[in-house]
Amino acid sequence: MTKIDLHSHTLVSDGALSPAELIARAKGNGVDVLSITDHDSIGAYGDLVDIAGDDLTIIPGIEFSTQWRGIGVHIVGLNLQLDSASILEGVAQQEKARGERAELICQRLIKAGLVVNFERVKELAQQMNVGRPHFAQHLVEIGAVKNMAAAFKKHLGDGKIGDVKQCWADLPQIIQWISGAGGIAVLAHPLKYKMTRTKLALFLDDFIDAGGRGMEVVSGHQSNDETRSLSRLCVAKGLLGSCGSDFHQVSQWSDIGAMSAFPKECEPVWSVWS
Repeated sequence: MTKIDLHSHTLVSDGALSPAELIARAKGNGVDVLSITDHDSIGAYGDLVDIAGDDLTIIPGIEFSTQWRGIGVHIVGLNLQLDSASILEGVAQQEKARGERAELICQRLIKAGLVVNFERVKELAQQMNVGRPHFAQHLVEIGAVKNMAAAFKKHLGDGKIGDVKQCWADLPQIIQWISGAGGIAVLAHPLKYKMTRTKLALFLDDFIDAGGRGMEVVSGHQSNDETRSLSRLCVAKGLLGSCGSDFHQVSQWSDIGAMSAFPKECEPVWSVWS
């Protein structure tokens, strides 16, 4: 049976492995089809197809952040044309939003009396977009707090001085970027949001109206009841089903290619391009 994983991350966003390391681990775990869906970035791609070789099919992807009725939502774009002006515009706009947020976090921390060096924070981020964890690392480094947990508790957690909300593109714009690049917009990990099943169904109506075509019916290891529930909703809404480990780093609960079985009643998203 073909093993397909259409949701994974590298250190280009918030994963622990380099693109080459992720490819090697995917092969070692028997993955046949893989999409790297870093947050608001396609930086993991490049010579990736050459690295993958003939025994691993790469589906170009991304995971965009957006909001719906004040709730943060993630939309995966699959089978993208990576040189499309549409997707490049989307990446640039989202990166700009991330950069502006990082600068504002820095300004707030300095105003609060903390001696923050933004250039050092960017060094800590390496290839990644700068986020609160990098500021936390820096605060530990300069001795402002004992550890990262304390950094969030005192300065960076919800409601603290460094808690700056993101300003993302709206849902229709996100889907337009994906569709404009020849891709398919898929709702990522539906069970992770603070939504009732009724609200999730309402979201999917708006998602479909905006051009969304799929939803993850399997995200990592989940119960059979969860898979059945998502599968029924997927079929009822006429959406394509997708699956992914949402891999970030190896742990006893997470690995690339490790997820529950795909439900037979759903039409798979890969049927569109295979």
